[in-house]
Amino acid sequence: MKLRPTLALLLAFTIAGAAHAQTPADAVSGDEAPRKASALPLKPSTNQLEAAQLSARFLTRFHYDSQPLDDAMSAKIYKAYFDGLDAEKVFFTQVDMAKFEPLKTQFDNAIWSKDLSGPFSVFNLYVQRAVERMTFARGLLKQGFDFSTDDSYVYDRKKASWPKDAAELDDLWRKRTKNDWLRLKLAGKGDDDIRKTLDKRYAGYIERVRQLDSEDAFQTFMNAYAESTDPHTDYLGPRAAENFDISMKLSLEGIGAVLQQRDEYIVVREVVPAGPAAKSGKIHVGDRIVAIGQGADGALVDVIGWRVDDVVKKIRGKKDTTVRLEILPADAGVDGKHETISMVRQKVNIEEQAAKKRIVEIKDGNVSRKIGVIELPAFYSDFGARREGDKNFRSATRDVAKLLEELKAAGVEGVVMDLRNDGGGSLVEANSLTGLFIDKGPVVQVRDARGQVDVQGDDTPGMTWSGPLAVLINRGSASASEIFAAAIQDWGRGLIIGQPSFGKGTVQNLVDLDRFTRGNSEKPQFGELKMTIAEFFRINGGSTQLKGVTPDIQFPLNGDEKDFGESTYDNALPWTQIAPATYKPVADLKAYLPQLQSSHEARTAKSPAWKLMLDELAQYRKMRDKTSISLNFAQRETERKQMDALQADFRARHKTIDGGTAVADENQDSLDDGLNPNERSLKAEIQQEKDAKKAKDPQVQEAAHVMFDAVGLIKADPKLAAEVLPYGGKFSSTATVAATPAAPAPASPTAH
Repeated sequence: MKLRPTLALLLAFTIAGAAHAQTPADAVSGDEAPRKASALPLKPSTNQLEAAQLSARFLTRFHYDSQPLDDAMSAKIYKAYFDGLDAEKVFFTQVDMAKFEPLKTQFDNAIWSKDLSGPFSVFNLYVQRAVERMTFARGLLKQGFDFSTDDSYVYDRKKASWPKDAAELDDLWRKRTKNDWLRLKLAGKGDDDIRKTLDKRYAGYIERVRQLDSEDAFQTFMNAYAESTDPHTDYLGPRAAENFDISMKLSLEGIGAVLQQRDEYIVVREVVPAGPAAKSGKIHVGDRIVAIGQGADGALVDVIGWRVDDVVKKIRGKKDTTVRLEILPADAGVDGKHETISMVRQKVNIEEQAAKKRIVEIKDGNVSRKIGVIELPAFYSDFGARREGDKNFRSATRDVAKLLEELKAAGVEGVVMDLRNDGGGSLVEANSLTGLFIDKGPVVQVRDARGQVDVQGDDTPGMTWSGPLAVLINRGSASASEIFAAAIQDWGRGLIIGQPSFGKGTVQNLVDLDRFTRGNSEKPQFGELKMTIAEFFRINGGSTQLKGVTPDIQFPLNGDEKDFGESTYDNALPWTQIAPATYKPVADLKAYLPQLQSSHEARTAKSPAWKLMLDELAQYRKMRDKTSISLNFAQRETERKQMDALQADFRARHKTIDGGTAVADENQDSLDDGLNPNERSLKAEIQQEKDAKKAKDPQVQEAAHVMFDAVGLIKADPKLAAEVLPYGGKFSSTATVAATPAAPAPASPTAH
């Protein structure tokens, strides 16, 4: 799905209070200067100018829906660029936009002529405006606010007009700052504490904005161009490309630590098991990194105040090389004794993002059955290792095959593949993973820009799991997830359960721009294009584009479909269909769907966990549909008390359902505390995440119960078993195949 620009992440993190930013501390080490304060005005580098033109050549010639880079495309880029910089319209005014108006038809010329002064002038003004706005907000803190008026603040400004002038912008920021103050006041903070908290927040934002550099500006602009061609084409700068590669292969070379920026320090948020940091026994959660040295005796470079990605760049490096960290221990004060720790970088596996299994035991009367659940966050694959002939290359299919064998050994009678929020990944993996559940045959049809259709699938006889199967999906299940779910549905191989999927039916390929330049540097210089090159179709001939995959048994929607999914993009490709592939479904699930649906409805109608989920969804939809909020203390206090009572009820119900492990401790106020995530205690944040993971998942429980029912129906009716299970109705095949072919991978197409 769509990769968000660097700048959008920064805005979300600082202003809207998004989840904490975390980065695995381990790409290539570098000697670049830190971005403590970028010199304005920012200017594009020669490499960036060449990368822009080179990207345009690819996008106008080889994109699946190639479009000329002309004035019409320039207007699209113009809109996307300002959406990426100032989607909420809180920095620029109508006066600014009037000055920028001539650029609407000049971005095409800027790229072709290698003159990006126009887009960079916009970015430079953004930096200036952002600093001005935060400076203005800091000034408001000195006088405080009157909360007895009937003021209100419209916080969802995506559809709003640009502020008319500086005076209207001042009024908008007065309300934003007033709301920040009121949130803390409602949480019980005193005026002095509020001033201190907000001044520190705004000052920190100014510092981070001043650290933005030309790569940030270039990536934001080029993503505006890429996403104007279609929603899933991206430009990845050298840093972004490296991180994308890590996310696909689930490994990197470094020390094995997850870092987070908190105030001026980069803090260790997690120590990865079995990594060099963990093995050293000297790195702990909460430790602050103050300096980094390369090799056994390289000079220690002070990194206080650096951006997290700059610190990461210093820590990551080639396997078997040494890095030294000077840390301020978590339990030491700011004047505490520093410690220097030396570690040898090694390959570190990112297991948190890998496939995982668990067994859900369902009891109904005197009958008890084990149902295996495999959660797959992404269709990952280490293409580099595979091309090099590494027989142990990491892939989603290999990991799932291993987990299936373990589940079979544990005696499970049904398997649920949990693909909720799995945004996709490798097209090769979508094919090979499907092969674990079908004997052999087509999985997906891929049509390229010339209209030629390639039927791809599994050619290896045998299955790793031939028993009852379900696939759990939601709106966040996209691309490769949809290929897998659609193939299972078309083959009649299993039930699809959950919510309609995202609706992404396009295939992307990574184009390494460095391969097409005359540069001699070993370090990435020009970045990569993740470019749409084809469209995939189900084997029944239909497309998942826009429509997604419709579950056989549907769970309630959460309301996000209004602004999340392929159908929300203005430039999404239309739905089409082609001739079906040659295949014969192995089963007809229609025979037992009515009974399963009836049992599902009867069970959930009586389920306290399901009812709680529905009530929380209703509250979530109610809150997300609001676009403004009162700035009157009395009114907000009344609303808070009402919310407090509702949340207290939710907590009590969770505690009953989860067996004493409530999502939030009953003594802890789970209402808005007015703080951004990085302003809370690290210990409290981590504990809250652990508590959330302990909470029972009603959707997984219900999917497992549907499988329980399906197994019961099949066992009770041998004829039905023959109709709905492959291999003549046997529950599990003894035939096991290799997780993926041993042949080298081709390019690295991704349905991501």
